[in-house]
Amino acid sequence: MAKKTPLYDKHVALNGSIIEYAGWELPGSYTSLEDEHEAVRERAGMFDVSHMGEIWVEGKEAEKFVNYLITTDITPLEDNHIQYTFMCNERGGVVDDLLTYKYNKEKYLLVVNAANVDKDFAWIEKHAKDFDVEVRNASPEIAQVAVQGPKAQEVMQKIVDCDLDEITYYTFKDGVKVAGCPSLVSRTGYTGEDGFEIYTDNESIVKVWDAVLEAGKDVELRPCGLGCRDTLRFEASLPLYGNEFDEEHNPVEAGLKFFVDTKSDIDYLGRAALEEYLKDPKKTLVGFELLGRGIPRHGYEIQKDGKTIGVVSTGYKSPTLGKPIGNAIIDIDYKGVGNTFDVIIRNKPVEAKIIKKKFLAERGDRHSK
Repeated sequence: MAKKTPLYDKHVALNGSIIEYAGWELPGSYTSLEDEHEAVRERAGMFDVSHMGEIWVEGKEAEKFVNYLITTDITPLEDNHIQYTFMCNERGGVVDDLLTYKYNKEKYLLVVNAANVDKDFAWIEKHAKDFDVEVRNASPEIAQVAVQGPKAQEVMQKIVDCDLDEITYYTFKDGVKVAGCPSLVSRTGYTGEDGFEIYTDNESIVKVWDAVLEAGKDVELRPCGLGCRDTLRFEASLPLYGNEFDEEHNPVEAGLKFFVDTKSDIDYLGRAALEEYLKDPKKTLVGFELLGRGIPRHGYEIQKDGKTIGVVSTGYKSPTLGKPIGNAIIDIDYKGVGNTFDVIIRNKPVEAKIIKKKFLAERGDRHSK
């Protein structure tokens, strides 16, 4: 049976179209994907992301253990800062991508994908046995909403007891009162826009949700569903587990070698396999624009001169750009902006051209910075 977040009744009351995702009943949209997408790009939107997972790592060897788990060196990260990273298996495949919140060297919060919470916690628990740490899955007791868009700070500032300028990009502050509720507030985002995440308990999240909607009336803030969450993150070149990578595919193939540490001497899980792959990478992620008719979808085959060279990882008709675009993982020999290939749509080849993955830069506005 699918689980419900503490905000489920709110979604139903707002006529959200409920869909099942990662074992949860969540709103796909309230009005339309396009309307909600536009609201976040131009003003502000709020998402229920209470299905995400939160795992505490605490103890004398917390930093040493987290460094063993993830592919980036956490040591230089300052307290109250956040790092995007990967947990990989011994083959270099991605167990999950996650955000690491560093309180201090002995206390970390790992925020993981909803579909992987149980798997991730089992993986973390298994490897924690050799370290002086305690790990705890706090996901059932923590709820979360994300307020995103260029007007997000204006909305949020009305209901918090701190100056949000103090919470800079990829930092967080715990103990903030949001609508009077003790909360952790961070500033990461998954849309390509400015925005904040509010973590609090299951009862308080309802009060926070109502307060954000009220504070956002002046800017026409929209409650937003999973549909536009995916189109927004894709336009912003942000990856999704199960699309751009999984346990059989590594971060380098997804064009994310920046998040694979090769400079420190930390022997993290998957390092040997990833370094070996980096010597002779076979595949890479490219962005593309469809030149013919159709919509590219996840899993569609990519061909060049009749030969299969890859697969579409994500594809949509971009609500912002108004044209069909996508990401594809292809054989590295065929990469290069301007190169063409065919996307097989309903058994027919449709020509596509490789373009820069930073799709939003084409707008020539704030997203090009």
